Amino acid sequence: MGSIYLIRHGQASFGADNYDVLSPIGFQQSEVLGRYLDTLGIHFDRCVSGSLARQQDTARGVLGAMRARPMPTEVDDAFDEFKADEVIRAHLPDLLASEPHALDVFRNAAQHRAEFQRLFTYVIHRWISGEHDKDGLESWASFVARVQGGLERLLERAERKDRIAVFTSGGTITALLQLVIGIAPIKAFELNWQIVNTSVSQLKFRDRDVALASFNSHAHLAQTKNPGLITYR
Repeated sequence: MGSIYLIRHGQASFGADNYDVLSPIGFQQSEVLGRYLDTLGIHFDRCVSGSLARQQDTARGVLGAMRARPMPTEVDDAFDEFKADEVIRAHLPDLLASEPHALDVFRNAAQHRAEFQRLFTYVIHRWISGEHDKDGLESWASFVARVQGGLERLLERAERKDRIAVFTSGGTITALLQLVIGIAPIKAFELNWQIVNTSVSQLKFRDRDVALASFNSHAHLAQTKNPGLITYR
């Protein structure tokens, strides 16, 4: 069987003007993963990344720390994260009616982490339900269909025993879980909150049949005995 390694990007810049930038910890996490994969003797036959900077920089960090011959990373924006800022903006007017402080929380997320998580979860549940779709906003169903298209392209080009690395994001991994194991969207997103930066989830495939082999492995970070490297944003 072949394997698809879903690698979540390293820690990004939560609370900054531009989230799509790896933090110093994010770069370190990426290098730790690359060295760990090297010790396991894991090599990749193909590497694919979403188009976001944090995904591509994670790919460069991981692959650069491996001793194997460098290979090009293909870019497929099907593996981009959904646009959380657009989801928030679209649902904010409805939210303000019951949560008048929500705008301040979202503008200063780094100072209100717990409250941000609560309000963001509420917004995501509205978005995933499909009952509050907004004109011009990618729906959850459309997002899943986009991710499914990326998975299908991987399988179409894959050789029987290929090992394929996909550098992506938590929401994208969540969508793939829904597609592969048939879990309800809300339940899938409950798992999303647990996905560690640079964790590895593995899919096994034979032709078009795909199964989940492992989820959210972050042994490479745990073995450093540095709890500061285990992050979720």
